[in-house]
Amino acid sequence: MRDYRWLHEFCLNRFGSAAALEARLPQPRSSEELRNITDDRYLSTLALRVFRAGLKHSLVDAKWPAFEEAFFGFDPDKVVLMGGEHIERLMQDARLIRHLGKLRSVPRNAQMLLDIRAEHGSVGNLIADWPVTEITGLWRRLSKHGNQLGGLSAPRFLRMIGKDTFVVTDDVAAALKAQKIVEKTPTSQRDLAATQAYFNVLHEQSGRPMCQLSVMLASTSNH
Repeated sequence: MRDYRWLHEFCLNRFGSAAALEARLPQPRSSEELRNITDDRYLSTLALRVFRAGLKHSLVDAKWPAFEEAFFGFDPDKVVLMGGEHIERLMQDARLIRHLGKLRSVPRNAQMLLDIRAEHGSVGNLIADWPVTEITGLWRRLSKHGNQLGGLSAPRFLRMIGKDTFVVTDDVAAALKAQKIVEKTPTSQRDLAATQAYFNVLHEQSGRPMCQLSVMLASTSNH
């Protein structure tokens, strides 16, 4: 298992300078910023992630103003009331991506967010307070209680809204396997726990956010 010193030196050598490395690294939002995001924006981003899955992002993004209109600005209190007949009508709206399963996921995920709000006061409170050293637990919660949030959708959603998380992309998975942290792409509880533990070590050694360590580790793949 490689430590942070090796990872940092590798990245410096690959990108040529500390400045070039830092320019490639994302910055997570602060806890205060996450708390200030309103629940409708969380639902909009969650739905955007669901619709982007398997499609060209620019195609989905170009249609998103129409989605904002069709789903009442993604106000979860309104969206949760959208029944089957309403969703069927949206299937006739040529402005939208007419994927029935994904359209149905929006009111279902609105209910999940309302449940979180009832328990924590707001979606932002739950996300801001969740420790990054146990971030795979938040992935599991979203995947279990949400709809169409399997695979990498939960961590990618968190990355989109600025919550600090690593993402097990193909390159990250290859790096983890090369270092014998896991034998295959981590999807089981055991392999995800091993992955979390390794990122926790890098996080403790470096003080860097998980999202930056994820990008750095991905850069070592195939090198």
